[in-house]
Amino acid sequence: MNVCPCGGLPAGASLSSCCGPALANETWPETAEALMRSRFTAFATGAEDHLFRTWHPLTRPADVSIDPDTRWTGLRVDSTVAGGPEDEHGIVEFTAAHVSGGRALELHEVSEFTRRAKRWMYVGPAAE
Repeated sequence: MNVCPCGGLPAGASLSSCCGPALANETWPETAEALMRSRFTAFATGAEDHLFRTWHPLTRPADVSIDPDTRWTGLRVDSTVAGGPEDEHGIVEFTAAHVSGGRALELHEVSEFTRRAKRWMYVGPAAE
């Protein structure tokens, strides 16, 4: 079994039973955390189209390409606030490990998500 790059939800789940269906545009993540996990997996697997379609159009940059010199190696979800199946907004705090330029690095972000047409969308880093 190939563990999903996001670590799996539930922990250890395979790509095909975790983020794979969302990346293939067969399903849409039901929670803000599941969307964030699928977006991490998109970075890890090079699925730029998933990043584009899950980024809110009001905040999405014109270029949603992935840096080919960055390898995403692990994800830790630090906390979530709301973002459930019945919510309209959610916050997910996470730390994403990656290797860039031969250096092991971490990206820490508190991300904001909202629903648009009943689908979770990434808005961007939450305002502090």
